Amino acid sequence: MNSLSSSPTPSISPSMSLSATLRVSSFLRHNLFLAPSRASALRRNVSHLRFLSSSPSRRTVHHPVKARRGGGQEDDSGLGNGSLMAVVKDGTGDGRDGRVLPFELHKEAMDSYMAYALSVLLGRALPDVRDGLKPVHRRILYAMHELGLSSRKPFKKCARVVGEVLGKFHPHGDNAVYDSMVRMAQDFSLRFPLIQGHGNFGSIDADPPAAMRYTECRLEALTEAILLADLEQDTVDFVPNFDNSQKEPSLLPARLPTLLLNGSSGIAVGMATNIPPHNLGELVDVLCALIRNPEASLQELLEYMPGPDFPTGGLIMGNLGILAAYRTGRGRIVVRGKADIELLDSKTKRSAVIIKEVPYQTNKSSLVEKIAELVESKTLEGINDIRDESDRSGMRVVIELKRGADPSIVLNNLYRLTALQSSFNCNMVGILDGQPKQMGLKELLQAFLEFRCSVVERRARYKLSQAQDRRHIVEGIVVGLDNLDRVIDIIKDAKGNAAASAGLKEEFNLSDKQADAVLDISLRRLNLLERKKFVDESASLMEQISKLTELLSSQKNILQLIEQEALELKNKFSSPRRSILDDSDGGLLEDIDIIPNEEMLLAFSEKGYVKRMKPSTFNLQNRGTIGKSVGKLRVNDAMSDFIVCRSHDHVLYFSDRGIVYSAYAYKIPESSRTAAGTPLIRIISLSEGERITSIVPVSEFAEDQFLVMLTVNGYIKKVSLNYFSAIRSTGIIAIQLVPGDELKWVRCCTNDDLVAMASQNGMVILSSCDIIRALSRNTRGAIAMRLKEGDKMASMDIIPAPRHTDLDKTAEDSISYDKGGSGPWLLFISENGYGKRVPLSSFKQSPLNRVGLIGYKFSSEDRLVAVFVVGFSLTDGESDEQVVLVSQSGTVNRIKVRDISIQSRYARGVILMRLEHAGKIQSASLISASAEEAAELLPGMQSEEATTNAGTAEGISMAS
Repeated sequence: MNSLSSSPTPSISPSMSLSATLRVSSFLRHNLFLAPSRASALRRNVSHLRFLSSSPSRRTVHHPVKARRGGGQEDDSGLGNGSLMAVVKDGTGDGRDGRVLPFELHKEAMDSYMAYALSVLLGRALPDVRDGLKPVHRRILYAMHELGLSSRKPFKKCARVVGEVLGKFHPHGDNAVYDSMVRMAQDFSLRFPLIQGHGNFGSIDADPPAAMRYTECRLEALTEAILLADLEQDTVDFVPNFDNSQKEPSLLPARLPTLLLNGSSGIAVGMATNIPPHNLGELVDVLCALIRNPEASLQELLEYMPGPDFPTGGLIMGNLGILAAYRTGRGRIVVRGKADIELLDSKTKRSAVIIKEVPYQTNKSSLVEKIAELVESKTLEGINDIRDESDRSGMRVVIELKRGADPSIVLNNLYRLTALQSSFNCNMVGILDGQPKQMGLKELLQAFLEFRCSVVERRARYKLSQAQDRRHIVEGIVVGLDNLDRVIDIIKDAKGNAAASAGLKEEFNLSDKQADAVLDISLRRLNLLERKKFVDESASLMEQISKLTELLSSQKNILQLIEQEALELKNKFSSPRRSILDDSDGGLLEDIDIIPNEEMLLAFSEKGYVKRMKPSTFNLQNRGTIGKSVGKLRVNDAMSDFIVCRSHDHVLYFSDRGIVYSAYAYKIPESSRTAAGTPLIRIISLSEGERITSIVPVSEFAEDQFLVMLTVNGYIKKVSLNYFSAIRSTGIIAIQLVPGDELKWVRCCTNDDLVAMASQNGMVILSSCDIIRALSRNTRGAIAMRLKEGDKMASMDIIPAPRHTDLDKTAEDSISYDKGGSGPWLLFISENGYGKRVPLSSFKQSPLNRVGLIGYKFSSEDRLVAVFVVGFSLTDGESDEQVVLVSQSGTVNRIKVRDISIQSRYARGVILMRLEHAGKIQSASLISASAEEAAELLPGMQSEEATTNAGTAEGISMAS
């Protein structure tokens, strides 16, 4: 008996306990993957502790141990606080103390905890790489195999199987065994279920299964073919069970890597495993490919098995996570549920999102509840109703959308906010050679092939031994039948069985087994027909022995047999892939995925403020009206630009210093008409004193598109649009400027387009974009127009290629300036609010570096603000475009181009906007009305109320 010293033992302080705990956890964190020698030593300790009661009978003397703690003083051995001394009695009973064994408390705790951790790793949580099973799953399948619950036999109660497993192999709780059995029968948990269940085995909504006394089970045919075949042919080792009363297999002779087939998940001490399931047909293909080419690269293996195949289907987004998992054993796979968009009502155009598949291990009912909570909290908008219409035929969750809601935006929000898109974190850890190890795809397949080769070799040797033993006996029987009369005489003359056996061995030179077999032959088998059967059997056995000998003579033959058996399984049990591989975007959802791509108006001020508004903010006005205010501006601020674009467009911001910045249009906060706006410096990284002078919205960076840049001093150049597809946050150089010059206008064009440029004095040059050289970003460009002293460039616009046709055919003196004349025209707008349209045919094409033609005759106090090419969209010969004028005080006026009269190049024009208190025209923008508005807008509309109602239904787009 153990005895404690009578001296009082001081209590352990919290700091000492915490220190010991930290040391243990630190050791586990850094040393859980043990060296082979130390791991094997710990396994021996665990094995000894587990089978202590069943070890060979050996008298063990238990010496009493006395534990003492030093009272804060160190003894001769150097022990101090936190140390223990074990005093071992020598057992003589004379009261003399025996050996003193000092040891550190934290070391003892660490060793004990490590032994426990390793027992959990090997005996519970982690699967074996070779057969892909944990001990509880292996024991359940073996117990069912022993009970005869094959796929062709009747079902038996699950309680019967659980009792068999608990009583013979797995001394743990019945819930643990039954839960493992239930999971092996669920088709939404395993890609290929191993047990065929009868009754309620749970659902994808996390409904619990019925009690084990109600449910029934039996083995699947696939389980018998893959895991349990050849079990009785000495293919694997059998070990004693927990009480040494029975034998159980240490492994099952798997024909396929079950670890990859159905995957596995488990949490051990200090580590975990999470392996995805795969398709059986693809798994056989990649196994065969590795057999044929052991040096195959991972990329070659991916041609046969491109990724996991989850039992619940879904979409696997991207292959980067798959590549990482297959290469290193660790990776993140993004899985989306499969959803379709259906039109519920064609009249109201109401639609619905139909969820048909959810990601692996996702609770469908919890997903529906989460969506409902997000809708109720208004985090998720655009949803009207949610219904779960799933039944036995399949999953169907209907999410009805509100009228006008964008289904793709709602679906992207579902991916972003709910478990409809989730991640499967691969951590491919398994037990190999008695140790936990993280492996990639190729290493795991090679480990299985090595195990499978040993199984086939052991099976072949077992069959060879059986065949040789049987052939030996059959040969003796044939000898006896050939000498039947003599055999009968020997038996008749013998005094007993031993004498008869000895006589047969002496007479015919037989072995003990052969002589016994001859004695065991019944009289009915002494005819000639039976002799022929034995002769045929001997020949068949000889052929079988020859094949087995040939099989064992070469590793190549064994691998060929493994491939053949795997292909047989594929032909019998393979099924189509359920999970779809999508290589598009890797499942990364950005803000742009959840924002509708709608048209918007962007207003910019000279002081660098910007705001985004809806197109219906400004209704259509008549020519000559005062207009509507764009909102309050800061002191000494004025409107500088007003453009139309879409939410998903890249907006390129060009500054006066020749630097270009980029940001999505939706990054600009939406504001009301009266709001002041947001400082542009919050959206892009502007330098101090830098001003944005031109804004270009780009929907797509096409290869045949260019940007034409024009400076105030008349320098022009053309740069490919592709140069601006990737712009860093601090901006990049767009044009090289000389001191005193600044970049003012940037437009998109192609080589077939024309460019129209005008100076502040009204001089115009019309030239082809093709003659402008395409240069790199960091260049200055060429001279566009010879400017007179005091004159500067005023505007630039692009004439698309389909719109300009042989402008020289129409002579200037034959032009009709009636309102009904056909376009296109150049629309001129001056600072004082005047404007006019001049036929494009009035101007001839000319090369660059020219003075140009007069396009506008100004008074002494007026200058040109903008030039636009109009007349591209015509209704009954009239232009459908509209022009938006912005004054220096921020007042906006939007009028129809058709109301602006057509005049000659020398005319002054008509008044477009009254500027008594609004200063001068600061900027002008051109927009085009939609076809729906064109049908609604009637000529001669004078009422402002009618004009306002017509303008609310319009859609607008950029003219150039």
